[in-house]
Amino acid sequence: MKNYVLLVVFSLSIIVSNAQELDTLNNIIVSSTRIDLPFKENSRTIQIVTAEDIKKLGVTNVADALQQVTGIDVRRQGINGMQADLYIRGGGFDQTLLLIDGFKVDDPQTGHHTMNLALPIEMIKRIEIIKGPAARIFGQNAFTGAINIVTKEVEESSILAKIQGGSFGQFIAEATGAIHLKDSKHIVHFSKNFSEGYRHNTDFDNTNYVLKSQFNKNKLPIELLTSYSERKFGANGFYGIPSATEQYEATQASLVGLSTVIKKGNFTWKPRIYWRRNQDEYLYIRSNPSIYRNLHITNKFAAEFNGSYESKAGITGFGLEVAKYYISSNRLGDNSREMASIFLEHRFQFLNNKFDVTPGLAVSYFSDFDNKAFPGLDLGYQISNSFRIYGNIGYTYRVPTYTDLYYVGPQAIGNKDLQPEDALSEEIGFKWLTKHVDFTWAAFNRDSNDLIDYIRPTEADVVYTPQNIQDVNTKGFETQIDFRFQLNTLPQKLKIGYTFIEDDVKKSSAAYSRYSINSINHQFVGNYAMQWFKNFSNSVNYRYVERTSGVSYNIWDVSASYQVKALEFSVYANNIFNTEYVETGMVLMPKGNVLFGMKYNFK
Repeated sequence: MKNYVLLVVFSLSIIVSNAQELDTLNNIIVSSTRIDLPFKENSRTIQIVTAEDIKKLGVTNVADALQQVTGIDVRRQGINGMQADLYIRGGGFDQTLLLIDGFKVDDPQTGHHTMNLALPIEMIKRIEIIKGPAARIFGQNAFTGAINIVTKEVEESSILAKIQGGSFGQFIAEATGAIHLKDSKHIVHFSKNFSEGYRHNTDFDNTNYVLKSQFNKNKLPIELLTSYSERKFGANGFYGIPSATEQYEATQASLVGLSTVIKKGNFTWKPRIYWRRNQDEYLYIRSNPSIYRNLHITNKFAAEFNGSYESKAGITGFGLEVAKYYISSNRLGDNSREMASIFLEHRFQFLNNKFDVTPGLAVSYFSDFDNKAFPGLDLGYQISNSFRIYGNIGYTYRVPTYTDLYYVGPQAIGNKDLQPEDALSEEIGFKWLTKHVDFTWAAFNRDSNDLIDYIRPTEADVVYTPQNIQDVNTKGFETQIDFRFQLNTLPQKLKIGYTFIEDDVKKSSAAYSRYSINSINHQFVGNYAMQWFKNFSNSVNYRYVERTSGVSYNIWDVSASYQVKALEFSVYANNIFNTEYVETGMVLMPKGNVLFGMKYNFK
């Protein structure tokens, strides 16, 4: 760690001396809440990953891009994000909520499907990452935070074609078209992504379709978002048993949503309706489905009516959400669940608007569990135009998935008597945001009760059973510094982040716990995005992880791109030092691999 501190100090001394007045994210409106606020005025830990950030990383998917975010743990099995689970601040993959343009794409079967609808990066404008207790804003499932993917807007008519190929027989072909008409605008995306795999039975074939349209744009704009993703992949050792080398999985995930924004006087209304579907087929022996096969189909139908009202007393946010979940499964049975939530919050401002206080409350009804209230409070003080301190506290909640409740299989058997998880979370932090330096720091604490963990009662047992056995105190801190500067008038950016997490797990009589021993203890991320001359840029990415199990690893990636008018050439090299490492389970990640690409923009 001493070397890391010296690196930060040395970099700061160089960069401040070269700093220029460059644009920052300060004025981006964070769109994932009822009360829309500029990034710099939010009293929560929020991180923004822009399309430009993703491009400079050189990655091909959302899962790999989130790997470079402080406090985010993406545990992948394989390459190109084909199967990945999403964790925030030491929580579980069932405790993170993913949204796309505000549509909640949670799946009642399992949080393993959270990333199935993560959009292709060519469709992404930015990613908003909201950490800490978020249940009073988003409802259940936002146990440790939420991630909102904001899609691109159509600025002009164009066609973008892109191909990539490289190690393990990887091939990616993409086409994105945009058209800007008098009273409507549309953007459509198609991509195909496949690979032979980096070891036996890790091949995959992924197909994506996305359509975003805005109608009646000159009067009352109506937005339509549709997305479909099909993933087929060999799952060698993915689910609990390393000897299960012939596993196979195929998923189909889709989203159809309609939304609009109505502004009238001091009121802003944001109604939306949507349908999210997921189909998951699992084969224990890929070549012989008759031995063991799972087929799960889930549907979520939801409607939300959110709004805000501005007055002399501040801004009031309010909302109503209703949802119906269905599952049809040969292993989990046919079940349904109704859910309804009401939301209310108000932002008070005092001391010439420097001090803000935002109390809020969400109350949720579940047809199969007790009703629950999630109170919370955000506080913030703007010490200067660039420096802000803040704190928040809130209750959060997660109901068991259908896999937790009803699954029967060779690796696990569900428990229909499970109760929901709940926690009280607190956070304090500060933001120092300037034209050339952004520095953030936050400390957090989470007291979780009745956490659901999959355990084996004795070493002799093979099958896991979920139990409400864990009371866990999770505490830690995270910090990140971004430097933006110029060398010979060319833009440069250096990002350094560190996360420390400590779990105090109540002693369990179980011989083995599947999930609780693999949390992050220390995480260090670094990225230097540089431009050496006008049309050439490259980046170096570094990631260090030390887990509570004692396992640690260092990963280095590099990327470069060269622009010739409308044509761009790129190369991305992952794990360049051939580190042998595991992110989840006992599935070895690939050693060094390279992806070459070419992109052309027809305007």
